[in-house]
Amino acid sequence: MALEAIETASVDELRNLQLERLRKSLIHSYDNCPVYRKKFDEHGVHPDDLKSLEDLAKFPFTTKQDLRDNYPFGMFAVPMEQVVRIHASSGTTGKPTVVGYSKNDIDIWAQVVARSIYAAGGRATDKVHVAYGYGLFTGGLGAHYGAERLGCAVIPMSGGQTEKQVQLIRDFDPDIIMVTPSYMLNIADEIDRQGVDPHKLSLRVGIFGAEPWTGSMRKELEARMGIDAVDIYGLSEVMGPGVASECLESKDGPTIWEDHFYPEIIDPVTGEVLPDGEEGELVFTSLTKEAMPVIRYRTRDLTRLLPGTARTMRRMDKITGRSDDMLIIRGVNVFPTQIEEQVLSVEELSPHYLIEVSREGNMDNVQISVELSGNGHAATDTTEVAKTLQHKIKSFIGISARIDVKASGSLPRSEGKAQRVIDNRKG
Repeated sequence: MALEAIETASVDELRNLQLERLRKSLIHSYDNCPVYRKKFDEHGVHPDDLKSLEDLAKFPFTTKQDLRDNYPFGMFAVPMEQVVRIHASSGTTGKPTVVGYSKNDIDIWAQVVARSIYAAGGRATDKVHVAYGYGLFTGGLGAHYGAERLGCAVIPMSGGQTEKQVQLIRDFDPDIIMVTPSYMLNIADEIDRQGVDPHKLSLRVGIFGAEPWTGSMRKELEARMGIDAVDIYGLSEVMGPGVASECLESKDGPTIWEDHFYPEIIDPVTGEVLPDGEEGELVFTSLTKEAMPVIRYRTRDLTRLLPGTARTMRRMDKITGRSDDMLIIRGVNVFPTQIEEQVLSVEELSPHYLIEVSREGNMDNVQISVELSGNGHAATDTTEVAKTLQHKIKSFIGISARIDVKASGSLPRSEGKAQRVIDNRKG
């Protein structure tokens, strides 16, 4: 596999292809999905109203609530006999969101993930250790099919069994690992516990996704594991992993595979489309999906669109957080990634942390539990470390927090997406 022609085509060629595919996607959605027909009709808009890419702003948004309201299969736009795969979210906040795939959808998904792994430096000669969870979660199977499409040898480990993860990395010599960044930290801790030198392992690239992570976390993982850490982005409602991915040569934010997924940035409050370069909520419209197309799907992820560098297609900046994950602490907007940046800036601390928010009367209280790194810091004065982090959070974020510095290994570990926040004010 080499670069596909569209990856380096002119912007005009790309926009023409997008307009052609967008028209087809709107017609397909309107003609075959009663939910979209009703939404378009109520909004007073028809697929024929799309004359330019900018006209997409005339069409209504799709939200996660639409998927829940039409659970399980009401958003499908093909008969069930054409659906070959069903995935679903974990459903931790109610009914899971269900997505379906046609044979062609699965084929395109494998192709964009293969393209993503290639962009990250992967080649057909590589072995890929997949530690994303398999099952209804899209991460494991999405990574698996993409790596196979590229021609790689896939090690389908899935999540959990951390000791065995390390054993197989040592024994099978994979070149690439695909996993959440928080679980990669757990694997790194286990490598240290076993007394293994991570720089002598075969791994050269980590492709990390499924949760927001910071530039500081990239530096931590790269230095600790001796690898290149690249960001892959996706969400099940739009496809799964492989909607966008960083290029190894630039590592400057995931390139969106715009020939299949059309991005917009909107003001999360007004819904107004914002120009490239301005931060807001990321919205996607699928251009080639058959079984469950999405039109202007509100991801709740906060980022901005940037010009292409390694590819013609635009990049998205690092996700700063999610509009529905934002904490409002005494009137200050706070995202977990902001806390993470400050935790990682304190040498004595590991990247593991937990934010707990409570309320006494009308006052919000924040406690941040952190761990000593274990790199010779066992005898550290935890009072001074707590004061340092407390000062940084107050100075850079603007909130007061109680800091609880714990021994290395004290905080609970995740085998998938990490739970970073417990908000006891809710309900």
